[in-house]
Amino acid sequence: MEDSRNLNIDAIAKYSANLPDVETVQILGLRPHPEAKTLCEQIQSNNLERIVIAGDMPGYFKPVFTKAMAMTGGNTNEIRLASFQEHGARGENAMDRAKAIVACASMGVPFALAAIPGGNPVNHATLIIGGGIAGIQSALEIANAGKQVYLVEQTGTIGGHMAMFDKTFPTLDCAACILTPKMVSVGQHEMIRLLTRSKVVAVTGKPGSYRVKIRQSARYVDINACVACNQCAEVCPVKVESEFDAGISLRKAIYIPFPQAVPNAYLVDETNCLYIQSEGKKCGACVKKCPKECIDLSETDRTIDIEVGNIIIATGYELLDVSKIEQYGYGVYPNVLTSLEFERLTNASGTTGGRIVTKTKRLNKKTQEEEWIFSPEGIPPRSVALIHCVGSRNKKYNPYCSRVCCMYSLKFAHLIKEKIPNVAVYEFYIDMRAFGKGYEEFAERIKQEGTFVVRGHTASVAMNNEQMIVRGEDIFNDRLVEFKVDMVVLAVGLIPAPGTEEISR
Repeated sequence: MEDSRNLNIDAIAKYSANLPDVETVQILGLRPHPEAKTLCEQIQSNNLERIVIAGDMPGYFKPVFTKAMAMTGGNTNEIRLASFQEHGARGENAMDRAKAIVACASMGVPFALAAIPGGNPVNHATLIIGGGIAGIQSALEIANAGKQVYLVEQTGTIGGHMAMFDKTFPTLDCAACILTPKMVSVGQHEMIRLLTRSKVVAVTGKPGSYRVKIRQSARYVDINACVACNQCAEVCPVKVESEFDAGISLRKAIYIPFPQAVPNAYLVDETNCLYIQSEGKKCGACVKKCPKECIDLSETDRTIDIEVGNIIIATGYELLDVSKIEQYGYGVYPNVLTSLEFERLTNASGTTGGRIVTKTKRLNKKTQEEEWIFSPEGIPPRSVALIHCVGSRNKKYNPYCSRVCCMYSLKFAHLIKEKIPNVAVYEFYIDMRAFGKGYEEFAERIKQEGTFVVRGHTASVAMNNEQMIVRGEDIFNDRLVEFKVDMVVLAVGLIPAPGTEEISR
């Protein structure tokens, strides 16, 4: 037995001597190794068939014991290690744990199966906060192992940002084809309890045993009765910007986030519902129209208490508020878009059916003001600029690299070229972060497709008649450049989703 600085090794030796079939116990110093010749004599005199080396670093002594066992004709597989450090013999129950470690090694019992005296029971249920692709995949892997999962998502559906995408890089696979089967599996899995429109408000307890309080906001629609027939939305008079379409299209106050949403049921946006905001004095058209009578606009929030042993935080990301970076003209020039807005524009399920077009000006009949909208009949751009690192690697905004922007911008270039063959595409980057399998090859493919790749900082975007001028630097050619374009797509830096820091505490 190796001497230990953190445990009462004499007490452990005394305990070990009383274990079944234990012939002799010795305490070794940390240095030097015992001599193989001496060990051979002890093995032969005591007829030893198994040797257990216990201590903080028992592997240090294993070679000499293995050699001695081989020299005496014994089975070298019977040299067993009982590592106090590896199996966590520290803290309040360190001595009990150390004794159990030695006993397991001596009797050939896997330590994971041993009952540790004074140990605390562990709750194997897991809480996952966030219903994006990371939360979905985690939930399925744990649930498929037979463990209970609680998946908490603050919006009305799982899927996260990936549900907004058209293609994935670098293989250009259909994002929905990958994601939606997993979403359906989560919704139907007997070991997963899905809690949408929910937030964690309190966590108490300790590792292995947490008590969690969850507030679930009212959905106002019975998800078990709703058949997603859309009749309620047809009569709703309210139109607001769609979060799922990144604001480039409109939705109703009662809506389903997207056709493949899970749960596949409508919900009510209480902040824009006329009935709720007027306390029942206005509207209520959706309630009257619903053929299943599953809408209850008087529903209230509820609190759910659960107990879990593990918590996974998979709250995802948001885009930096790019309107703060004034030199790119976002919010001023209609055809300057964020990356998520462009994702929805190019997606076949988006407002233009996947056609890449510039915005069209029209008169809003309700406000009598002119507005810019995306229309399926819009004009395709003749030239597009893709600007990397907008707000990333910048001490004023985000000092870190957002890591995915280079690759999704290259993906955008491919999609633009694919849908508008004669378009001019300019890709402005600082450093190309093509770090994954197949990424560098994908970057080279985009160059071969005819995208103009310019290395250097982009200084500004300005309006010139009906086109925009993008000004920047070309480091390779040591010059300043400017290009006239019809559309600008900003690869905006990523930030943690709101509330992530609070949840982590």
